[in-house]
Amino acid sequence: MSEFGKVAVLLGGDSAEREVSLRSGQAVVQALRNAGVDAHAFDPAHNPLAELKEQGFTRAFNVLHGRGGEDGTIQGALHYLGIPYTGSGVLACALAMDKVKTKQIWQASGLPVAPSVVVSQDETLDYASLLDELGGKVMVKPAQEGSSIGMSSAATAAQLEAAVALAWKFDDEVLVESWLSGPEFTVALLNNKALPAIRLETSHEFYDYDAKYQANDTQYHCPADLSEVEELALRQLAEAAFRSLDGAGWGRVDVMCDKYGHFRLLEANMVPGMTEKSLVPMAAKAAGMSFEQLVVAILRHGEG
Repeated sequence: MSEFGKVAVLLGGDSAEREVSLRSGQAVVQALRNAGVDAHAFDPAHNPLAELKEQGFTRAFNVLHGRGGEDGTIQGALHYLGIPYTGSGVLACALAMDKVKTKQIWQASGLPVAPSVVVSQDETLDYASLLDELGGKVMVKPAQEGSSIGMSSAATAAQLEAAVALAWKFDDEVLVESWLSGPEFTVALLNNKALPAIRLETSHEFYDYDAKYQANDTQYHCPADLSEVEELALRQLAEAAFRSLDGAGWGRVDVMCDKYGHFRLLEANMVPGMTEKSLVPMAAKAAGMSFEQLVVAILRHGEG
């Protein structure tokens, strides 16, 4: 497909999600080549970005996960270099990477989220009171990490103190959210439109790093066993959430239900995984698209 010219698949990087990114990138390179695209792996951890110009690349397919790759940094650099790239722009990526800012925008937009409190490194915390305020059980998340890195649950003051201490190893700001006990869903977006929802089922307490990338018993249901009305409502919610962050091209929005069955937005991912276990390819397959068709569509509908 000469329409794309020479394409750099950005993979690896130096974030905590490097290994996942390498697997995503290798899958994307192979699929693009199978589709006739002149695609090449490019790892910014080993090669200066200026080499993109020097080596004659005309477009970038970004599958750098985590900090540096989906927080607006690489997007700004590519924009400066004048190289078109896949996915959302600087603002959307910076917002979506920060779970605190994401929630603030969703709340201001009137979109449903779980009750939460933001705690910073310099605060003195009353863990028992914080736990009581949020319903007795919570999920603790670093503000800016992906792949569930640094996340843990807590149901006692001691557990909460340990969970916050763990999350602080990854970020100065930590989000403490009320525990959501209902099923978990993820909605992939392609060209800003929602693909069929996926319901996640894991034997783990929550969908953690191991459940995502290593466990063999994690189940993915697509169709998600929702009624037609519920499926439509979930897709519309995901599209609204993506749009409110200025998302463009492709991405993924994660959602859980509370104990009353109401959808609550969790987070948005502007550079989702593209490994053999990843969810965007699964949703695309349910919509009748092969992996090759998916990566070409993502390349075609780039933002940059």
